[in-house]
Amino acid sequence: MIELHPEILEKDGKQFVILTSEEFAAIEQALADAEDLAALRAAKREEHGAPGVPLDQVLDDLGLSS
Repeated sequence: MIELHPEILEKDGKQFVILTSEEFAAIEQALADAEDLAALRAAKREEHGAPGVPLDQVLDDLGLSS
């Protein structure tokens, strides 16, 4: 869990939150990770039941087998 130390300011009846740049970057990274995970889950649902290819065959096809 991200530990935050927000400072809340009020101006003209509106509240604003100030975070350190490190905390902001951590939030951005967590959001990006969540988006990536959602995309991965969607792709897995879409490909559910599709036939797989053994790793040895992929390596052979790419000319990477030893």
